[in-house]
Amino acid sequence: MKLEQGFVQIYTGNGKGKTTAAIGQAVRAVGRGLRVCFVQFMKDFPYGELSVLKQLAPQLELHRYGTDTFVFKKEPPSAALIAEMKQGLKTAEKALCSEEFDLVILDEVLVSIYFKLFTEEEVLAVVKKRPKKVELILTGRYAPDSLKKVADLISEIREVKHYYQKGVSARRGIES
Repeated sequence: MKLEQGFVQIYTGNGKGKTTAAIGQAVRAVGRGLRVCFVQFMKDFPYGELSVLKQLAPQLELHRYGTDTFVFKKEPPSAALIAEMKQGLKTAEKALCSEEFDLVILDEVLVSIYFKLFTEEEVLAVVKKRPKKVELILTGRYAPDSLKKVADLISEIREVKHYYQKGVSARRGIES
């Protein structure tokens, strides 16, 4: 099965659930016989979903680039990290343009722009190369206006209340 028409989706905002929504879409796509390329940026933690996503191979290909350690250390990103992230963006572009995949997900690509690991222009150039029949999902906080303009669907996930504010750390199986 191939899509007749692909669209560009953005999941953004300060609320919990952007990656979770993208994972749900990936699972739905695989369940309908579509091929998915899931590219994660700034996530090197062994999150619980990784083992399940890996089990969806070969219908789902998973790639991971970079870390968010520099954010917590309040340091600028290293040149090596930026180079790794740019390699990830090249991998994503290649997957998108190959037409081998029906759905390509760039998880945390938007927040990567915010932290200057990519420029808006670099990501926008990749988005503009999307073939007509390929769906593209971009996730992360701080979606820039230039990407919002080319998106066909934007979901903003807004935090209304979160137990983190009561001191609850990330829980295994729920947040990690």
